[in-house]
Amino acid sequence: MNLSLNAFKWSVSNIISIIIIALLIIPQTRKPLQLQIQKMFAQFSPSIETEVQTITNLDFRLQSVNGEPFNLNETNGKVKLISFWATWCPPCVAELPSLQALYNEFGEDVEFVFISNESPEVILKFLEKNNYNFPVYSPVFQPQSMYLKPNTIPRTLLLDHKNRVRIFKEGAANWHSDKVRALISKLVIKYKSYFDL
Repeated sequence: MNLSLNAFKWSVSNIISIIIIALLIIPQTRKPLQLQIQKMFAQFSPSIETEVQTITNLDFRLQSVNGEPFNLNETNGKVKLISFWATWCPPCVAELPSLQALYNEFGEDVEFVFISNESPEVILKFLEKNNYNFPVYSPVFQPQSMYLKPNTIPRTLLLDHKNRVRIFKEGAANWHSDKVRALISKLVIKYKSYFDL
């Protein structure tokens, strides 16, 4: 009796494993399943850096999806959020709603720079489909700073007005968390008071 119960448990776990593997192999179910898994991971807030590093060279030429030139150097002296992402990347797609919410809240006070290597047509179609309105750019040449050369995406950085890295995160995260919003509010207040002196 006990042996048959163990055999039944073993076969049920095998069946579940086979179903999960099949769902991950079938292209029509793989992407939605990966996206749901990444959304679970994107519920966690990124960590705030305790040992702050400064990016000394922000010379990074970009082009907006509308063809306008932009250099990351133009953000010197401002609080900025830089996000490397792609439309085909499930962790990127999972965290974008929180980044859009952050942009909606802080878009007037923080420079948001979303960077993708995809064609403007692909990006614009994706933005329109998902009702996103944050600014997206494509690289014109490779930057000097290793922070700006991602090996994996998504990679997101929050820098203060002195280009100090306050958050550095690879992988999906909840960017609209209370912790991130409180830090950005504090950085924006420091930035504004710095220029009021």
